[in-house]
Amino acid sequence: MTSKHHHQAPESSTLSYTAPSIQDNVDNFSHIDEVSIDNRKIPVILKVFGILCIIVGAAAAGLISWFIVRLVHNAQTGSVSEQMQTMAFVIAIVELVLLALLGVCAVVFGIRLIRNKRRNAARIAIGMIVVTLLAALCEMMSSGFSVSLVPFAIIMVFLVVLQSYLDPSLAQERRLKHHLRDMELRKEAQDGTLGRDESGKGYISLNFFNLFWIFVVCSILGLLIETIFHMIFVDPGHYQDRAGLIFGPFSPIYGFGAVLMTIALNRFHDKNILIIFLVSAVVGGAFEFFTSWFMQFAFGIEAWNYSGTFLSIDGRTNGMFMCMWGVLGVIWIKLLLPGLLKLVNLIPWNWRYAVTTICAALLIADGALTLITLDCWYQREAHLPQDTAIQQFCDQHFGNAYMADRFQSMSLNPESATRAR
Repeated sequence: MTSKHHHQAPESSTLSYTAPSIQDNVDNFSHIDEVSIDNRKIPVILKVFGILCIIVGAAAAGLISWFIVRLVHNAQTGSVSEQMQTMAFVIAIVELVLLALLGVCAVVFGIRLIRNKRRNAARIAIGMIVVTLLAALCEMMSSGFSVSLVPFAIIMVFLVVLQSYLDPSLAQERRLKHHLRDMELRKEAQDGTLGRDESGKGYISLNFFNLFWIFVVCSILGLLIETIFHMIFVDPGHYQDRAGLIFGPFSPIYGFGAVLMTIALNRFHDKNILIIFLVSAVVGGAFEFFTSWFMQFAFGIEAWNYSGTFLSIDGRTNGMFMCMWGVLGVIWIKLLLPGLLKLVNLIPWNWRYAVTTICAALLIADGALTLITLDCWYQREAHLPQDTAIQQFCDQHFGNAYMADRFQSMSLNPESATRAR
């Protein structure tokens, strides 16, 4: 037995002495770091803030719920018969419901902070961002692009910062960058695999960097495809500017559509093509319907009308375009997304966050200016007073002729909007 033991010792020691690879070091560090960050105690000041969230959220949810009940009761005893009045009332109710839901989320968020549940608190913060955005859209449809949107913007910025601080995976990424530099990350960037979903549940990691560049590339690509389609099939030989932002070759409906498609299809990337087609058709059709509905009731704008076509749904989408969304979803998740991932990874690792931040700031400014100019265009067409500095600036630089030429595919009718005039 002794000789046998001495005979096996060198072999076992040789096997156990194998040097770990860089990837093993990265994985081990990632696992230990994520666990330590997830279990790290939340500062006392945030726990105090959590208590305030519980108190304010519960009070707000209760008061808003009571107000909704009273409002519905008063509406039932009154006479709201016209379509636009009814729609304005519905939008107001939806906004109040969303605000009440935001209060409930604030209570749950506060409880998670007190119980030191960083990951759950970060997830709830994401949900609160979505609810706040939807409530802001309702407010925009009711009051236009006004100062009433400032509280929503402040809440969203605060939640984004708080979510970034609480999310263990983001903190892990920051510490990985600090401790490991770009050892394996640089190699992944060169191979075009940086940004892949390491859990294997989806194709890519649904982080801001990936989703932002998906939005940018698809906003440009979608505008190009739509312009060519219009020149060949709709109005042969005639060019029409179909851009959706005041500056730049962007059509944000395709950018947002691609982001939604990516989120919805990320876990279906290896599934049957028919499943991908059906999911894409439903998601794309619903998004197209909502976009048309929002633009009409917020600004009185009709960007497209499919009335009288096959399987038309209120003229906002139809069967043909839902099928097109389905085909685009299959092409996107099976062919284009892998190529796009390699394309965005051409941005040098040391520049990626700086370049993304600058481009995001410019695009947000472009989007905000677009909403402001659309709102001023609506006010001019509705013959409302133009007495603010912003309105006068838009009248001078973005008048009706400019807006009609820039947004050639849109027609504006203030009577179809729901806001008070």
